[in-house]
Amino acid sequence: MIIYIHGFNSSPHSTKARQLKARLESLGRGDEYWRPALPDRPARAMALLEERIRGVPASSVTLVGSSLGGFYATWLVEQYGVKAVLVNPAVVPQDGLQGYLGPQKNLYTGEPYELTREHIDELRALYVPVPARLDHYYVMVTTGDEVLDYRHTIATFASARQLVVEGSDHGFAEFENYLDSVLAFADSSG
Repeated sequence: MIIYIHGFNSSPHSTKARQLKARLESLGRGDEYWRPALPDRPARAMALLEERIRGVPASSVTLVGSSLGGFYATWLVEQYGVKAVLVNPAVVPQDGLQGYLGPQKNLYTGEPYELTREHIDELRALYVPVPARLDHYYVMVTTGDEVLDYRHTIATFASARQLVVEGSDHGFAEFENYLDSVLAFADSSG
């Protein structure tokens, strides 16, 4: 099972989510893919993800987490032993999102909500300062990420498998070019 975890104010209809879906379908593997629409509250988002993977053999699950989705995926890897591909992941969103407190709108659905201190507290509760299962990660970053500092990510996941793409942006416009490496990692035994 491959689960795509979208980022902050994103959705399962993001470009990367659709690209991964199309690639899996072209391989006849579309039934292995799940891309939920996550609630804006971190605790609710995590409950939804945990419900899906709880009781499933960890070796059969690969998460693909983009930005805030990478932060969620990190917590799930450490709790459940699943594998994860982190795409320009947020490492400390409880700090980075402080400046976004207040009214928000999902970029895909247009749904409004309020980003509150409770959201930040819920993120803080999910923070993994030192990931321990580094062999369970494939970290993909772009040096041109205008939102997150890729150097913090590669230092945090220093001994994990990494792909550093020069240039690009936070959205990782070239993600489609690396889908086969994502699937190879998902299909690997560790």
